[in-house]
Amino acid sequence: MPEDFGGGDALGPATMRGRDWPCLRQFCVFLENRVGRLHDLLRTVERHELRVVALSVVDTIDYAVVRVILNQPDRASEVFELNNFRYLETDILGVELPDDPQPFVSIFNGFLRAEINIHYTYPLLYRRGGRGAIAVHVDDVDQAGHILRELGHTLLTENDLLEDDGFF
Repeated sequence: MPEDFGGGDALGPATMRGRDWPCLRQFCVFLENRVGRLHDLLRTVERHELRVVALSVVDTIDYAVVRVILNQPDRASEVFELNNFRYLETDILGVELPDDPQPFVSIFNGFLRAEINIHYTYPLLYRRGGRGAIAVHVDDVDQAGHILRELGHTLLTENDLLEDDGFF
């Protein structure tokens, strides 16, 4: 529960942004780097009927960080808590790939001109109208989202992830 720094009622995550906010919640789940831990995580996710929309694993000798985007982030957070998975939530942009011969260049040119640093990116298991999408983690999500919208790019919302027919 967030602390109340302003003297009024504290706002929970559900009231600070809605499902149509132009960011996605990415979960960074920390796992010991041993056989079966990723399987445990994904089995738990799928047992609770959550759909994996994106998955990226970065490992070291001792631990792994699993970056995962799920179709129901509020529910996913509860599942992780109840099953004792250590995780952090991060805001990330979901960007539909434009109908362009160079879709990545089209997206990243705006960031370059605004000097926004891209920390990492990976594909989303998302397809609508014949177009795929990517997840992009940048150092300034608000500014990056503003730039992308100005350039005519489509940002995904959590609402977009609830639609069953938009996925592979």
